[in-house]
Amino acid sequence: MSVFVTLHEKRLPFDFSTVDLASKANHATDYAARSLTRRVPTLIHDDFALSESSAITEYLEETFPQTPVYPQDRRLRARARQVQAWLRSDLLPIRQERSTEVIFFGSRGGPLSASAEQAAQKLFAAADALLPANSPNLFGEWCIADTDLALMLNRLVLNGDPVPPRLEEYATRQWQRASVQQWVQLKRPPL
Repeated sequence: MSVFVTLHEKRLPFDFSTVDLASKANHATDYAARSLTRRVPTLIHDDFALSESSAITEYLEETFPQTPVYPQDRRLRARARQVQAWLRSDLLPIRQERSTEVIFFGSRGGPLSASAEQAAQKLFAAADALLPANSPNLFGEWCIADTDLALMLNRLVLNGDPVPPRLEEYATRQWQRASVQQWVQLKRPPL
């Protein structure tokens, strides 16, 4: 999602191809030849192929700097990258119990386990500390880390789990961004 949003925010033309993960198409020889990690997304730019969302968004930022998706201040940019890396490497119980099927297919899960509840409290504490009072974004201007944080929060919000009102409002507001809505509105195959 963050690569799609970044491409739209930067107004870069691109071709979009889906990969059927259920049939393990990402392990097929032709896909593996393009994607070193055999993961999605994979960006192909000229003769260069790159996988992993954070790596791709950072590459796009450096290659097409005219419309930034990261803060210009180096410390804020580092913090945004920290947030992205943390969201992708931690909080596993939330990702397991509230997959993106909650967001894109309306699937609902039961009550959070103790470990997922603990991860949610950790998420809330960090998000609350990062989000300035009365600010619609993490670092003043919108950045791609806002989308990634909203995605994680919306795993809970859209499932009906209790989320602090300020963070729920933030996630809901971020979700209304045009580039995010383009992703949300994509036609998806049934589960």
